[in-house]
Amino acid sequence: AYQAQRDKWYPETYVDGIGEDAIKYADGPDKGMSATPFKFANGYTMAFDNKRAVGVTLPKDAAETIAHNAKHYHAMPANSTQHSILTFAPAHLVALVARTRAFMGQLGSCPSIPLPDSHNAGDFGTFLVGAPHPQAIKEEQLIHRTDGHLDIDAVRAGAILVVPCKVKGCGIYFGDMHAMQGDAEIAGHTTDVAGTITVQVHVQKGLTIDGPLILPVLEDLPFLAKPLTAKERLAANEVVKRWGMHGIEESMPLSVVGTGADLNKATQNGLERAASLFNVTVPEIKNRATITGAVEIGRAPGVVHITFRVPLLWLEATGLNELVNEQYGDHFA
Repeated sequence: AYQAQRDKWYPETYVDGIGEDAIKYADGPDKGMSATPFKFANGYTMAFDNKRAVGVTLPKDAAETIAHNAKHYHAMPANSTQHSILTFAPAHLVALVARTRAFMGQLGSCPSIPLPDSHNAGDFGTFLVGAPHPQAIKEEQLIHRTDGHLDIDAVRAGAILVVPCKVKGCGIYFGDMHAMQGDAEIAGHTTDVAGTITVQVHVQKGLTIDGPLILPVLEDLPFLAKPLTAKERLAANEVVKRWGMHGIEESMPLSVVGTGADLNKATQNGLERAASLFNVTVPEIKNRATITGAVEIGRAPGVVHITFRVPLLWLEATGLNELVNEQYGDHFA
């Protein structure tokens, strides 16, 4: 939050009423003027059932009732200093029902140069290149990112996330909880909610990675990437015998995150990260992702995760076999 007119970081603001211009500057030459950084072309306010299983978008009068007591309805922590987006009272969509599946939009480690957490990714990070404010960076400095701002809906309860450590102590952080989100977050925003999470943090020594790896829960895996069933393995072994082979390749799923200025660059980044991790070629990773996985969009303009079944020998060589076995071992036929 940088105000160029006054060369000031995080100018004081306050809430005055409701609506998109309700956030105003508290001092300086712009005192009393709108400090709103954006407005909705189309937005909504959502309420949830008691079990938080579904959400329903509300009409204008309900949205405005919520906006007048936004921090309460948003269940913000007592020490939170942010202004709730519910203050805007958007209500373009009414009576639309959405299933809830909460996940963390941000969960990662600190980059090795100062970056806003919102820009700690290869797509939003490019907006800082040559930017007209003190947080501007050069393109070559994007290598310092850790892609903590993923917006990948697979980063939810039960998943295992492996992140790079580029600073002493790693600096694990999380936030940006979403109630639900389809692949790509194509609207540019989704249902930000308050909540609590429980995480276990372990140090994976001897592993060098540039960006995150994900071991999604089984149901989030692409169809082609799921561990082989006993029936499938039996059928495959019949093919092996018929052609005089010595056995099938044993493998397990893994997702490699890639980010970049656009989806093509993000995909290339993910392919190169996977190839580097396992010391193989990009064309081989492309083939494996094509027939035993998928390239899925996390966020437009440029976050993807490339999922494919990885040979167990590769996983053992990188030290990832124990984590993969913990996540999928019960499903290994």
